[in-house]
Amino acid sequence: MSAETTSTNPVVRAIIGGTAPTQARMMAARGVLPLAAEDLLEVLVCLCGDGEPEIAQAAGATLAEQPAEVLLGAASSEATAPRVLSHLATLNGAARAVQEALALNARTPDEAIIALARGAGDGALLELIAVNQQRLIRAPAIIDALLSNPARTFEAERRATEVRQEFFEKERGARQIAEEMRARGLSAAAEFVESAESIGASSGLSFDDAWLLAEHIEVSDDELDDSWMPSERLEELLAESEEERAATLERIISETAAEIGEIAPDRVSLIRRIMLMSVKDRIKLGMKGDREARAILIRDGNKVVSTAVVHNPRITDKEVETIAAMRTISEDVLRQIAMNRAWGRVYPVIHNLARNPRTPLAAALGILPRLQGRDLLALSQNRNVPDGVRRQAFRLIQTRAGH
Repeated sequence: MSAETTSTNPVVRAIIGGTAPTQARMMAARGVLPLAAEDLLEVLVCLCGDGEPEIAQAAGATLAEQPAEVLLGAASSEATAPRVLSHLATLNGAARAVQEALALNARTPDEAIIALARGAGDGALLELIAVNQQRLIRAPAIIDALLSNPARTFEAERRATEVRQEFFEKERGARQIAEEMRARGLSAAAEFVESAESIGASSGLSFDDAWLLAEHIEVSDDELDDSWMPSERLEELLAESEEERAATLERIISETAAEIGEIAPDRVSLIRRIMLMSVKDRIKLGMKGDREARAILIRDGNKVVSTAVVHNPRITDKEVETIAAMRTISEDVLRQIAMNRAWGRVYPVIHNLARNPRTPLAAALGILPRLQGRDLLALSQNRNVPDGVRRQAFRLIQTRAGH
């Protein structure tokens, strides 16, 4: 007999604690002690397991005589002792209202909900249990009970199955794939799959897709430096609507086709798979992906994703040179390139930045003194760049000429 109770009544505590004399226990079992309804129920449930059969039998009989409204009140109250809630869940023929109240009561023990899910014959009640995703995740045995109950409805089965796939099979599947990737020497891809939120049964990408993406991941986690990521408004920057994602997909395909001509079907397929990822996963891929993944994500409409690409430790000077000349690239990316000391020593990079009308004015003006005379002259006559850049280029030409 458990001595745990939330009651402050000394009689109740003595009975449940096992210190009450036999006569007091029998009086309680027969329901003749002056106890509040919640205390009486707790005592009766406790005494149903009394070591003396006569007391246990009397307690069971008294419990069976309790009015329906008393049982419903106990099932609905979060002050009711867990042992009472568990007992109510196992009652054969309990009123539907009592069972519903138990399913909705946050204090009802998970074991009691498992019993309800396994034995209830009411499909609507099973749906009510299946709606509580948090409880299903905490106690996955409830999912098994729901799916094994022949009275389950389509909706109850759907919800239980989705939770199982999303929070259990997805995790297990990702872990198994990651282990196989490591066995094949794809440790960087394994790290990505383990942390990705977009791969799994109910997510955008299947596990087969994960294997295709693995070919495009080359940077391990210990090579990454994410200190550049904005700490403020990050959640806002990660937000994305389906319309925005679809527009980005079409734009990337269009821009890629304009740059390289006809796109191979496998390239289009890769672009579509990448755009099924969440923004968070695309940021990670931008920092971990190979040249082909970088070429796709640098065009991403989310500036955090495109900025991640230039923080990929495997990006080459030649790639940065190409990016610096792109007219559709985010100004934040161009600013990051201009601020990089190593790329500031690569002449084709700074030349392209200076000629790019999207380069922030302050960054472009800072580059001009490093340009050769012939390139300054061309800039001073270039109508595609801002007036401020043209004028400053002309001033530098005059200064160098001694005017």
